[in-house]
Amino acid sequence: MSSLTLAVRDSSTMLRRNLLHARRYPSLTLNLLLTPIVLLLLFVYIFGDAMSSVIGSGGPDRSAYIAYVVPGLLLMTIGSTVVGTAVSVSNDMTEGIIARFRTMAIHRPSVLIGHVVGSVLQSVLSVVLVGVVAFAIGFRSTDATAVEWLAAFGLLVLFATALTWIAVGMGLVSPNAEAASNNAMPLILLPLLSSAFTPVGSMPGWFRPIAEYQPFTPAIETLRGLLLGSEIGHHGWLALAWCLGLAALGYFWSAAKFNRDPR
Repeated sequence: MSSLTLAVRDSSTMLRRNLLHARRYPSLTLNLLLTPIVLLLLFVYIFGDAMSSVIGSGGPDRSAYIAYVVPGLLLMTIGSTVVGTAVSVSNDMTEGIIARFRTMAIHRPSVLIGHVVGSVLQSVLSVVLVGVVAFAIGFRSTDATAVEWLAAFGLLVLFATALTWIAVGMGLVSPNAEAASNNAMPLILLPLLSSAFTPVGSMPGWFRPIAEYQPFTPAIETLRGLLLGSEIGHHGWLALAWCLGLAALGYFWSAAKFNRDPR
């Protein structure tokens, strides 16, 4: 059996293992998924009319704010979902199963690959579910072309991959599941400090750099432009750079930690 065939076989096995874990213990994923759905309903139905004046719609218009807020919440959904990945990786590292895997003739990176691919699939499914809720309450993307829809899907997958590798690294350096959950909390908090709910221009001057110089804001602005058919500007290149940079950082960090930490 070639090395490539062995890697694919073992990675597929680890992927099935992680998907089975997610199916048998859905409470963590569901709890994390409820956060963006609750925020969506809260901001649309409680603050929608008031916030619509902030985004320049000229008056109370809840539909305009739905269109504005949904792209940010889709990316927030990814950040929430990958927190479960950090917890799952930490559990594997502390409960002894990794020590057992190290004694077996398997492709070692397949353990991490299974976590990453499984998490990306869960993130995509979570985004679809939040998108269904958004559609049910009035979100429409009539101005986006088929190419823009495809680009939006590619951005979501790439962003999920980047955050997943970061979450894997957080799980590897955490001593237990509780610490992993706490370490990954910035992946949920950063969208709240971005342009997800209000334009950066409406924020206080001292706060704007926090919103501008982080990965979520350019990704949100790019996704918003793709889904609504509006201008993207420089945000597209920034979002791509953030995704590739975070993915590379998370991969090398996770691989180095996994290979030298035998616990």
